[in-house]
Amino acid sequence: MSLWIPLTIAAAFLQNLRSTLQKQLTGKLSAIGATYVRFVYGLPVAAIYLWLLIVFGGAPMPHPNALFVLYAIIGGVVQIWGTVLLVALFAYRNFAVGTTYSKTETIQTALFGIIVLGDHLSPGALAAILISLAGVVAISVAQSHLTLAAFWRSLGDRPTLMGIGSGACYGIAAVCYRAASLSLHEPNFLVSAGYTLVTVLFIQTVVMTAWLFIRHPAELSASFRTWQVSGLVGLAGALASVGWFTAMTIQNAAYVRALGQIELVFTFISSHFLFREKTKALELIGIALVIGGILLLVLAR
Repeated sequence: MSLWIPLTIAAAFLQNLRSTLQKQLTGKLSAIGATYVRFVYGLPVAAIYLWLLIVFGGAPMPHPNALFVLYAIIGGVVQIWGTVLLVALFAYRNFAVGTTYSKTETIQTALFGIIVLGDHLSPGALAAILISLAGVVAISVAQSHLTLAAFWRSLGDRPTLMGIGSGACYGIAAVCYRAASLSLHEPNFLVSAGYTLVTVLFIQTVVMTAWLFIRHPAELSASFRTWQVSGLVGLAGALASVGWFTAMTIQNAAYVRALGQIELVFTFISSHFLFREKTKALELIGIALVIGGILLLVLAR
C-alpha cells in the first residue's frame, strides 16, 4: 500500500476528531474564533514535530526560496478566506445550498493541480473523484433537507457562488501546499512537509491574530480562556495537517483530497452508531457512492 493512503485516512480521522472537539466550543467562541484556535494552538505542535524530525532524523533545516514563500503565503491566506466564506454563508436563509456547492473542492483541486503543477489525472481517477463527489452532494442534500431541483435552480444565487468560491479557496490552498513543499527540493519528504506546515501555520496565526485584535478583540481573549479544549483542537488539527501535508507532498493533491472524503464515512459511523441518529435513504446512497469512489481511486489511479 502506498504511504499516502494510510496518511490520508489517518488525517481524515483526526480531522473528524478535531471537528468533534470544536463543537464543544459552541457558545464560547464564534465560528471564526474556533477556526483561529486550530492555528494558534496547532503551531507549537507542528513546530515540535519539525524539531523532532531535524534532531532525531539528522536532516538539515530546509532553505526556503522565493517560490516557497509565495506558495505558502497564497495557500495560507486563501485557506483563511475559504473559511470566512463558509462561515459567512450561515447568514443566508438558504445557506445549505452554498455549503453543498463548497463540496466541489475536490474537482477544483484537480483543475488547479493541472494548471499550477501539471498534475494530470488518469481516467479512472477522474471517474472516482466524480463518483465520490456525487456521493458528497447526495449526503449534503439529504442532511440539509434540500431537493435536487432546488439545488440545481440555485446555481446563480449569491450563496451558491460563495460556496463555490470557498471550495476554490480550499482547492487552491491544497495545490499551493504541495507546490510549496516540492519547491524546497528536499530529499526527506517528511521534513519538507513539516517545514511547509510550520510556515503556513505561522502565517495563518499572524494574519488571524492581527485581524481578531483589530476587529474582534473579545474573541481573541476568549480563545485563550478556553485553552483546555482549544489546546486539544489544536493538537488534533496539527496532527491531521501533518498527515495532509505529507500525503500531498508525495501524491497528487486531488487524489489526497478525494480520499480524504472518507471523513464523511467516519462522521456517518459516529452519528449512526454512537449517537443513534436516524439515517435517510439518500444518505446511505451517498455513503455508498463515496466508498465506491474511494475504492475506485485506490485501485484505478
